[in-house]
Amino acid sequence: MSFNGKEGSEVTLTEASTWTANYRNTVPEGDTLAHFVGKNQIMKILNQPECVGIRFYYGIDEVGAKVLIAVGVTSDENDMTSGVIIERMIACPPRCSTRNSLNS
Repeated sequence: MSFNGKEGSEVTLTEASTWTANYRNTVPEGDTLAHFVGKNQIMKILNQPECVGIRFYYGIDEVGAKVLIAVGVTSDENDMTSGVIIERMIACPPRCSTRNSLNS
């Protein structure tokens, strides 16, 4: 099977809130809850020829912090490892949204 760029689906706020709460209940207070990445960085990935989407990898950096790595993916489901790879996203905490059902 191959990717077509339509993978994934929208979820309700209720579902997303439940799932993020489930995650928050498994990590120590102050641990990373989310990452922010700017539109320009996402577009660098998506605008690559043959890119149909983005795959996100979890990682641990050199100081032991959780990181999220984004890489473009082709329709044959392969990572574009010779293309743009994004990290150094902004972690929450410390830079989080105001309190809402997804983060508190």
